[in-house]
Amino acid sequence: MGLLQAPRSFACSEPEANGVTTAGLRVRTSGECASWAGILASPSMRFASAVSAAPDFDRAVGEVASALQAGLGDARADLLCCFVSAHHEPAYHSIAERLRRALDGALLFGCTARSVLGAGREIEDAPGLAAVAASLPGAALRPFHADAKGLPDLVGPDDAHVLLLVDPWSADLDAWIPALDERFPAGTKIGGVASAAAQPGRNLLFLGEDALRTGAVGVVISGAVAVDAVVAQGCRPVGPPLFVTGARENVLFELDGNPPMEVLGRIFAAASPAEQRLFQGSLFLGIEMEAEQSRFESGDFLIRNLIGADANTGSLQVAANLEDRRVVQFHLRDAAAAAEDLARRLARYGVERGPGAAGALLFSCLGRGQGLYGVPDHDSAALQRALGPLPLGGFFCNGEIGPVEGRTFLHGYTSAFGIFRAKEER
Repeated sequence: MGLLQAPRSFACSEPEANGVTTAGLRVRTSGECASWAGILASPSMRFASAVSAAPDFDRAVGEVASALQAGLGDARADLLCCFVSAHHEPAYHSIAERLRRALDGALLFGCTARSVLGAGREIEDAPGLAAVAASLPGAALRPFHADAKGLPDLVGPDDAHVLLLVDPWSADLDAWIPALDERFPAGTKIGGVASAAAQPGRNLLFLGEDALRTGAVGVVISGAVAVDAVVAQGCRPVGPPLFVTGARENVLFELDGNPPMEVLGRIFAAASPAEQRLFQGSLFLGIEMEAEQSRFESGDFLIRNLIGADANTGSLQVAANLEDRRVVQFHLRDAAAAAEDLARRLARYGVERGPGAAGALLFSCLGRGQGLYGVPDHDSAALQRALGPLPLGGFFCNGEIGPVEGRTFLHGYTSAFGIFRAKEER
């Protein structure tokens, strides 16, 4: 299939005069397929999500397509997001084509993944097909493909939002993410890195009629739709906030005038036995993102890996460049911290934004799920507890893309939600 050389625009359907005007939810679970349909209290937007664990691709795509069609009812799908597990690799192209035909007129956007999630279920390391269909009247969708030449010229207002799916071996996210922030400074950028394959050239990125093996695919969304982000990095602080008093690029030489390893030793000595065990493989550095901030809470920091240490100098190497006078704080990650952080962030979002969310996408790290929590469907269930039974779909990623304090980053061990609602008139 040919590459998209330039963005094409999709004008989304306008609601029918007799559109749905009552709030409600329809849930269907049958064998290996589950589906949810969410109905707003106004006819402005409608979402449906579905997931199938059927190992036979023909059955899986039939179940998902039928569930999405039933969930949308009379509404026409404008955007169709699909995520396909590696177990269906021989049928990747057929699945995409059949879904596209079943929801004719919708822009297909998706990728292949190791594990997928949808309609409240998270299907990990097993055959899975998940999809979200959205009717977005009054919105404009502009798809694009970024390749070795970089991002194309993107069209849209400053507050346009961007959905982004990425091949892990051929995308220049260090350049592309800041460029998207600069181009759309008031919009949300959210997405993930495809995770189906362990070698180059085996992932697929779906965009419209195309299936691509390199770069990134995206959709610029503007008009009557708002996309909010909730990014849960799953950590809790240990020890006090500290000033960087000596750093060069990603090497940290001094914290509050002392060697970082010496400071870390004191924090370790004061930690509980349970916390001390986490120091062995779940210790990170949080970097504050608001230079003028004087009080800090869990979640105010950009979490980055510690990637090396020098016992001779007492320095630490961090997976980020550091600046003098920046505030940092060590963090620990475990199941309890991840669950608490996610619940707190979703609850805060619910209080601040109130009702009105129509549907959501979730980009969650491969390191989360049952391997972290010991139970299935944890992060999907957390969203439903906080915001109600929203249609939800997504996948487990090799990296998650989402904002922290107004800037977009590539994360690890994170759950990044993109929550759709009608744009408020100002």
